[in-house]
Order: sequence, then C-alpha cells, then structure tokens
Amino acid sequence: MQFLKRYGFTLSIVLAVIIAMIWPQYFRAVGDYKLSNLIIPLLQIIMFGMGTEMSLSDFAGVIKTPKSVLIGVSAQFIIMPLVGFAIATGFGFEPEVAAGIILVGSVPCGVASNVISYLAKANVALSVTLTAVGTLLAPIITPLWMKVLAGQFIEVDVMAMVIDIIKIVIVPIAAGLVFNALLKGKLAWLDKAMPIVSMAGIALIIVVITAAGRDNLMKIGLLLILAAFLHNTAGYLLGYWSGKLFGLKERDCRTIAIEVGLQNAGLASGLSNAMGKASTIGLASAVFGPVMNTTGSILASYWHRKPLDEKK
Repeated sequence: MQFLKRYGFTLSIVLAVIIAMIWPQYFRAVGDYKLSNLIIPLLQIIMFGMGTEMSLSDFAGVIKTPKSVLIGVSAQFIIMPLVGFAIATGFGFEPEVAAGIILVGSVPCGVASNVISYLAKANVALSVTLTAVGTLLAPIITPLWMKVLAGQFIEVDVMAMVIDIIKIVIVPIAAGLVFNALLKGKLAWLDKAMPIVSMAGIALIIVVITAAGRDNLMKIGLLLILAAFLHNTAGYLLGYWSGKLFGLKERDCRTIAIEVGLQNAGLASGLSNAMGKASTIGLASAVFGPVMNTTGSILASYWHRKPLDEKK
C-alpha cells in the first residue's frame, strides 16, 4: 500500500502512455471532434487548481530567502534550456522534435515538484515559492528562449506564445488565487476534488499527446527516452550543485535540484498544441513527462531515507 501511495501517480502516467501507444485510435477523435482540443481547457483547469493551493504568502519567500530564490530561478531558466538545446542538437533530431525538447527545457518547473520536495525532505516552502515565481516569469522567459534556441530549428512567433502562456497559465492561476482568498475552506468538496481532477487531467493530456504522435514515437521513442533521462538527470545534478556552489543548506540544495529537474511538461504540451504541432513538437513533452515523474519519485524515495546533515 505504501508503494502505491508513493508511486501511484507515476504508475498511472506510465499506464496512460502504454494505453495510448496500444490503442491510439480511441484517443485521437470522437466522431469529428479532435481530442487534442481538450488539452488547453484541461491545462487551464489544472492551473486553476494550482492557483487554489497558492496564496500571496507563497511569494513572500522572495523576501525571506532571496538568495535561494534567485539561485533556484536562475538555475531553472539557464540550465534547462541550454541542456535541452545541447541534447536536441547532439542527437540530431528532426527540427520540430528538437524544438519540442527545447520547449520542455524552457518552461518553468511543474507543480509535481512541490510534492516531490515534500517526499524528499526538502524545503517545501522554497519549492512553492520557486514554482510560483517561475510560473509568473514564464510568459517572458519561455518565448525568448524559444526564439533564441528553437528559432534555429523552426519559426517561432514570440507574441503568440506570450499570449498563449498568459491564457493557459496566468489567467487560471489568478482566478485560483482569488478563489483561495474568497472561498478557501468554504467548499470542502471542491478542495478535495481539485487534486484528483488535476492528476486525471495530466494523465488525459499525456494520453492525447501520445496518441497523436504515436507513429513518430514508434520511430524515435527510445532515443527520446534517453534524451529525456539525460535532460532530467542533468537538471537534478546541476541544480543541486548550483546550490552547493553558493553555500546553500542541504534542504535548499535538494529543493533546487528538484525544481530544476522537473519541468512543466503539461504546459509544453499545451503550447505545442497551440502551435498546431502536437504530433511533432509535442512528442518531447509526451515522453519527458512520464520519465520525469519516474525519476522524481525514485529521487524522492532515496532522499527520504537519507538523513539531512545541515552541519556538513
């Protein structure tokens, strides 16, 4: 039972990918309606749920621990886009697949990082602050990195991407913050339902993206898994040692490692779909999501058993 509690979400994501690979025809369309049209609304619901779990106090960490926040956000938005570009270039992927890898590297950390930080005995308050700050910076930094790096592979419309991120992320989170401020605790059933809805939404997004790109995944799936693993683990390692380099405590180093390594693959899926390239640019997010959830769960389990030595 303990195993299922700890790895249940990861197992559900892996199962979703397997189902979509075996029976892709059921997850591409229902009649004339393309299921890919559900991706952005589902993401907006997930981001609204994220907003309901946040408050303005989550941003207070910028004032309380400015050094850790600055290091964490800088590492997130410098390390991952550049590592993604290096992997995309080194592996020689097709232009749109390469752009998808860079897109995953250029989005902020995902909300799953907060849960992983808790399980890893990291600094959960710092994790929440880094997620909040990184998400707010995404409309500026993600399109810029895409223009600079992915622009070498595909044409990138910066303003269109800015608008998409605001629509997918900022507006729903703002609505969630308002909900939290006005109604938090007054609708207990909704408070309990949102995490379940969010997890189901993530699984459905991965199923739809995987089904859309199934044929391409059959050709380059193993190579993309390797690319995802390298990108992900590089984030953990470089994020952790970025904290060590600047003398942060062990708990903060673990937090930054997790925040840097775990990307918001769901947002990358939504942006690739908004670009009309879910079956090519979206391939990376379809593969990277399950890989990140798997390695994140393993890392959390390892650190959970390893005592913190703050004196070291």
